[in-house]
Amino acid sequence: MPKSYDPSRKWLALALLATAQFMVVLDASIVNVALPSIGRDLDISQDNLSWVVNGYVLAFGGFLLLGGRLADLLGRRTIFIVGLGVFAVASLLGGLASNEGQLIVARAMQGLGGALLSPAALSLVTTMFSEGAERNKALGVWGAVAGSGGAVGVLLGGVLTEYFGWEWVLFVNTPIGIGAALLATRLLPESKQEGPRHYDIAGAITVTLGLTLLVYAMVEAPDAGWGSGQTLSLMGIAIALLTAFVVIETRSQWPLVPFAIFSNRTRTGANIVALLLAMSLFSMFFFVSLYMQQVLGFDALEAGLAYLPLSAGIIVSAGIASQLVTKVGFKNVLIVGMVLIAAGLVGFSQVDPDGSYVSDVLFPSLVAAVGLGFAFVPVTIAAVSDVRPHEAGLASGLVNTAQQIGGAVGLAILATVATSRTDDLMATAGGNPQQLPVALTEGFQQAFTVGAGMAILGAILAAVLISSRASREHAEAARRGDAAVMPAAA
Repeated sequence: MPKSYDPSRKWLALALLATAQFMVVLDASIVNVALPSIGRDLDISQDNLSWVVNGYVLAFGGFLLLGGRLADLLGRRTIFIVGLGVFAVASLLGGLASNEGQLIVARAMQGLGGALLSPAALSLVTTMFSEGAERNKALGVWGAVAGSGGAVGVLLGGVLTEYFGWEWVLFVNTPIGIGAALLATRLLPESKQEGPRHYDIAGAITVTLGLTLLVYAMVEAPDAGWGSGQTLSLMGIAIALLTAFVVIETRSQWPLVPFAIFSNRTRTGANIVALLLAMSLFSMFFFVSLYMQQVLGFDALEAGLAYLPLSAGIIVSAGIASQLVTKVGFKNVLIVGMVLIAAGLVGFSQVDPDGSYVSDVLFPSLVAAVGLGFAFVPVTIAAVSDVRPHEAGLASGLVNTAQQIGGAVGLAILATVATSRTDDLMATAGGNPQQLPVALTEGFQQAFTVGAGMAILGAILAAVLISSRASREHAEAARRGDAAVMPAAA
């Protein structure tokens, strides 16, 4: 770190980084509650309204890997501040949008800003805090913020839409982003890869286009059909681009993604488990929200308030998880977390069309909350453990990308499962609207059951792929307090 940087302020720096990450995670869900109001005010059709969400998801998922590598090459603080600036300006433009096109472009710009700042922020946490107990504690805070952001977004979106108008779900990011960017120049150290820097343009283009098309194919698949020409052609092009990326990287002297980073068994396993974690759980917020509003009759604000126990549970369990990782290692905590996620989803699979919040939502929410805290913190620690300082941004971009792709894939699969079951039951009932709550509930039940299976698979792969020895050595070093401090630059 630079001599002018005061290490005693790094916990303030962590608060700043966590706040920025909270803003990014929250923004993925805060708009959902406002969609009906947005559609009415801007005269956006129901089909096109999904692009208010998808525009953000596409840019975020497509540019994450590139954003992480740019942080390593150009400076993590620099890319973090640039990302904040893009996010803040895009939020302002989105709130001022007067038509559909302007809003969707602004949401895509937000996604780009998030893809720049999110891996830069995580890599700064990785380089600022020494590996072991200190970093575990820092990533416990990170996990609490990132894990609870989606639930808080539903609540905050309901409050802002109800009392101030949908524009404020976007406007609220602008002062936060500008303030965070100004503080970043004082609180954050600059760190980047030293020496000559080389840029893999071909690799950057192919991986960004490939990931963007992959996410697009997934988010459109439930409507277009998994066997449709659109889905198959887009998936084919995405796979071709990603294959070309692999070929380019193996032949490049200065690859965007040095494949040696995957030689670490634990890090690779952590990214695979992170993918399944996102597939199984992140769509939970979507289906639980639909169940509360479409079956139990909650309004947007009531649904948001119903998420408070879930948010509190994630925050508390993430703090506990960071301490447990120091005591018993990240592998065992991660496995327990994935099993608890599966248990929570099994609980949700018992929802009833005549159910209630306490009996059908509250208890499974608390179980899933503990599981998310216990899973998200150790999987992040494992994904950035033993990483070389000059690849911290790349490692952060990889785990973020795994989670984002996993979320898109999981939601697409589970939405298809739920919709197919609901449509079949409604067809059997002759389209009787009185049967809709039952049909919706059974669709949700099947989606939750499949999600539980994904979580169990994640637990199994965590047991198989993540090194017990690496986990044990990490815990032993953390307890001794002798883990080497990872410098800010290499």
